[in-house]
Amino acid sequence: MDLTISRLIDVYGSLLTEHKREVAKLYYHFDLSLQEIAEEKGCSRQSISDTLSSVREKLLYFESSLHLLELLNERAREREALLEFSKALPGEQRAALLHILGEPSEAQAGQ
Repeated sequence: MDLTISRLIDVYGSLLTEHKREVAKLYYHFDLSLQEIAEEKGCSRQSISDTLSSVREKLLYFESSLHLLELLNERAREREALLEFSKALPGEQRAALLHILGEPSEAQAGQ
């Protein structure tokens, strides 16, 4: 669940208040404890716990409404499938597909 919340922060973090975004990043991205964040922010441990609970609730609501993380994951799977498919293509076609995907072709990688 923590990894999912961390990814949701990356996707929807700009929709949170600055305070909630900072607290969430300190906890989920930098692995600070509730106590460490409370000391950093000058508030109680319970306040940080409440903030994180609110952040989780908001992020899950955003995802259930907008499905952006789901779409990003789907696009990543499709991209991987295209990269795998490109291995079966002849040189010029493979290079063209890799170019479209923003991947270096073998000729570029060898330089």
